[in-house]
Amino acid sequence: MKNKSNSFLEEAPLGSLMRKYAIPCIISLLVAALYNIVDQIFIANATYLGSYGNAANTVIFPLTVVALAIAVMIGDGCCAFVSISLGAGKKEDAHRSIGSAILLCIVSSIVLTGIYFIFMDGIINLFGGNVNEETYACSKEYFFWISIGIPFYMFGQAMNPVIRSDGSPKFAMASMAISMIREVVFGVGFALLLPVFFGLDGVLYSMPLSDILTFIIAAIVIGKTYRELGNA
Repeated sequence: MKNKSNSFLEEAPLGSLMRKYAIPCIISLLVAALYNIVDQIFIANATYLGSYGNAANTVIFPLTVVALAIAVMIGDGCCAFVSISLGAGKKEDAHRSIGSAILLCIVSSIVLTGIYFIFMDGIINLFGGNVNEETYACSKEYFFWISIGIPFYMFGQAMNPVIRSDGSPKFAMASMAISMIREVVFGVGFALLLPVFFGLDGVLYSMPLSDILTFIIAAIVIGKTYRELGNA
């Protein structure tokens, strides 16, 4: 990371900086919200899912919210510290912070996944998945596949803000692109394509597969940032 590449942060007008950094973040959030809406519409209109699929999806949704909360806590905290460290010229501290965030994200995601699997039946009952046999059966299927993707999902969500902390608009756009790729390209694409070959299971496979591919992209981008800080 070169100092000259981020020097405009001290010189550019506030309005210009807000457009460069806030707009990509807002777009990524809108895309994520849109995906959830499209996902529900698709499930409701699938003859093999219908209302039971929507109900099961709603039952399992809190699992994703809990994982997202932990990931955002790690990612936003690291993002703030990295930005402050880079502003103070302490690139070594920023480098260590990213490494710690990666490690914390991996450990916490594995622990959370373990908790989900150990207490699966209790969690489904807690969120109302036992309202009828059809919803319960769909909920168990969703639960398994969503839980499988939790570590990959958390990594991608935690690293997005860290990527933005680089201070470069291109990395802010890369962060937005990662969110859009996960929600639109992978998420919607797989949700439409995989059921053609795997039926109901195709819908279940779509999000874990999206999370794994997004994890790979996020790992490549954050790895570049991490190496550049280490060599600075």
